[in-house]
Amino acid sequence: MPKKRGSNEEFLNPGARRFRPPEVMPRKLKAAIYVRVSTRYQVDKDSLPFQKEELINYIKYALNIEDYEIFEDAGYSAKNTSRPKFQEMMSRIRNNEFTHLVVYKIDRISRNLLDFAQMYEELQKHNCSFVSKVEQFDTSTAMGEAMTRIVLVFAELERKMTGERVTAIMFSRAEKGLWNGAPIPIGYKWSEEKKYPVVDPEEAKVVRYIFDRYISLESALKVSYDLAANSVKTKRGGEWTSKTVRDVIRNPFYKGTYRYNHKTQTGTEKPLSEQIIIECNHEPIISEEVWSRANAIMDTNAERSVAHLRNNIRYTHIFSKMLKCWYCGMTMGAGLDRPRSDGYRPSKYYCTSHNRKQGCPNRYISDIIIGPFVLNYLANMVQAAQSVSKRTRVDTLEKMLLRGKFFSNVDHIERDGLLTTFNNMVYGVARADFDPKKDQQDEPNNAELDLLASEREKYIRALDRLQSLYLFSDDGISEKDYIVQKGELEDKLESVNRRIAEIQGEAPEDDADLLQKATRFYIQNELVKKQSLDFKKAVSVFDKESLKDFFSSVIDTMTVKDGRVKAIRFKNGLTNVFVYKDETGPEEHESAVEASE
Repeated sequence: MPKKRGSNEEFLNPGARRFRPPEVMPRKLKAAIYVRVSTRYQVDKDSLPFQKEELINYIKYALNIEDYEIFEDAGYSAKNTSRPKFQEMMSRIRNNEFTHLVVYKIDRISRNLLDFAQMYEELQKHNCSFVSKVEQFDTSTAMGEAMTRIVLVFAELERKMTGERVTAIMFSRAEKGLWNGAPIPIGYKWSEEKKYPVVDPEEAKVVRYIFDRYISLESALKVSYDLAANSVKTKRGGEWTSKTVRDVIRNPFYKGTYRYNHKTQTGTEKPLSEQIIIECNHEPIISEEVWSRANAIMDTNAERSVAHLRNNIRYTHIFSKMLKCWYCGMTMGAGLDRPRSDGYRPSKYYCTSHNRKQGCPNRYISDIIIGPFVLNYLANMVQAAQSVSKRTRVDTLEKMLLRGKFFSNVDHIERDGLLTTFNNMVYGVARADFDPKKDQQDEPNNAELDLLASEREKYIRALDRLQSLYLFSDDGISEKDYIVQKGELEDKLESVNRRIAEIQGEAPEDDADLLQKATRFYIQNELVKKQSLDFKKAVSVFDKESLKDFFSSVIDTMTVKDGRVKAIRFKNGLTNVFVYKDETGPEEHESAVEASE
C-alpha cells in the first residue's frame, strides 16, 4: 500500500522519496554469432553457411533474440585466439554491445583451456552469456558453466593427441631414413627427384676444407679466422664463428649418417635411446676416418681446463674491445673481478695506459655497473621509439631514455646527441641538423615488404589447413601427397623469410647457431617490456660469447670515466653523452665525443 504524503517515514527521512534510485531498465538482447572453419576444404563444403543458418534459427526460436551480428573466421585454426574477427568481436563485447555469444560447437572458439578460461572471465565481467548449440550449454546456468569446462578439457586433449599423431608420423619417416624438413646443412642441396639432400660439389669443398684445417690447426676459432680471411661465407651468407665450425665438425651427416631427435628444444643432447641414428643413409662428403679424427681432437680440447691452442683466451669478457678511456682515449683492457657471494664473477675493465705507467687517473669499471646500465638504456630506447612522435618534446624523450634506477645519477643527456636521437626516431635520419620540412628518403621496398608479409601469412595458414585436411578429413589426401605438399610450402615459407631479412638489412644467420638466435630472441623480447632488465639473469641464461655478439652488433664504442659510462656510440653513428649530477662544464661533451670516435 503506498504511503501517504507526510507519513512518519518521510518526516524522519525527508530525502527518502526524493532520492529513491530509479528502476534499472532491462538490457536489450543482442547476440554475437561466431562461426569458424580451419581448412579451405571445410569452406568449400558450405560449413560456414550451415553454421550460420543453424545459429540464426537457434537464437530466434530457442533464445527469443531477434537482434544479432555474425563474426566469421574462415581458414583459421582453433589452437589460439589470434583471429581477426574473433578479436573484433571480443573488443565489442568489452564495449557491452552483446548479451550473448553463440557458437555452433564449443571448439569453434578454442581447443585450448587457458584461452577459453580467459575469454569466459571477460564474458562474465561484461554480463555476456556463452551458448553452444550442439552441446546445449548456456553459461548463464551453473550446470552449463560446469559442463562447458569439462568438454573443453577433452577438446584440449584432442589437440594434444593430434600433435602426438603428427610426431609419430615424423618418427616413422625418420626410421625409414626419409627427410623431415630440417634445414639443409652446408655441403648439400635439395633434390626434387630423390626428395632428399644431395651433395653440392661447390659447398662440399668448404666442408672438406673445414675438416682438413681443423685437423691441422686443432682450433675451431683459428679455422673461423681462416675462413674469414679467405672470404668464405656460411650457407646463408653469414660469417663463420667458432660455434658454427664446431657444429660442422660434430655433425655426423657429413659421413653419411642420418640423425633425428637428438636434441631437446633447449638444445641439450638427448639420450641415445631416444635418438634415431641410421648409418650409411646417404652420400657422405668426408670419410668415417676423417670425421672420427676431427671429433677426437675436439673431444680432447673439450676435456682440457685450459685450451692451449686458443691464443690464451680463457674467459669471455662481454664488453672487451668496446670500451675506451675518457681521459686518454686508450682501449680498455679486461680481467676478472672478485667473485660475489652468489658465485657470479663479473669482468672488470681498466685503462691500459696504467701498464705503461702514464699515470691515467681513470678508475676501473665492472660488468655489475656497465651491464645493467647499457641493457636498460637499450630497453628505454626501444620503448621510447615505439611512442615518440613529431609532437613529442625533446625533454620528454630525455626522460624516457633516463627512466629507471640505473640512471638516477645522470643529470641529463648532452643536447646535440639527444636531438640526433630524436630526429632518428621520428624521421629515420641520424643527423642533428635534419630539417623535417625536407622530403624524406623514399623507401621503395615497403610495398614489397607488405606483399611478402602477406605471402608469409598465407603459407602459414596453408600449412595449418594442410595438416587438418590430412588428419581429420574423410576425403583427405594421402600421406605421400601430404609430405610432398608440406615440403613445398615450407620451402616457399623459408624463401619468403629469407627475402624479408635481406630487405630489412638483417645479416642472415647460420641455422646451426641456435644459441645465438635464442640469445637475440630473448634480449629483443625483453627490451620491449617496461620493467627493469636483469643483466645477471641474462648472463646465467646465455653464454657470454653470444651476449658479446649481441652488444657488438648494436654498440660501436663506449667511453668510461671514473667507473661510469660516459658516452655510448652506436653502430648507426648516434652518440649519446651522459652528464652526471656531480659534473659541470662544456668540456665534458667534447672530451667524451672525441674518446668515443
